[in-house]
Amino acid sequence: MHVAQLARLALSEDEIEPMARELSAVLDHVAKIGELNLEDVAPTSHVVDITGALRPDEPRECLPREVALAQAPAVAEDGFLVPSPQA
Repeated sequence: MHVAQLARLALSEDEIEPMARELSAVLDHVAKIGELNLEDVAPTSHVVDITGALRPDEPRECLPREVALAQAPAVAEDGFLVPSPQA
């Protein structure tokens, strides 16, 4: 329940117990990983090598503001107009 409050999850009474079990299972799994000797394992972001990049990731000029906003459904003050969330 404490983790749900930190994550600002709105849970009904019926959802609390199943969510607690699921979160406990995740934390148990993380604890098991913490028990492994990973000293000689290099940090990675993926478990397999990523191949097939279409182009090198290199900086380039930004899209002009006028072009980016040209097809926007609504624009305000030189930016995208986003509706405010419903209360």
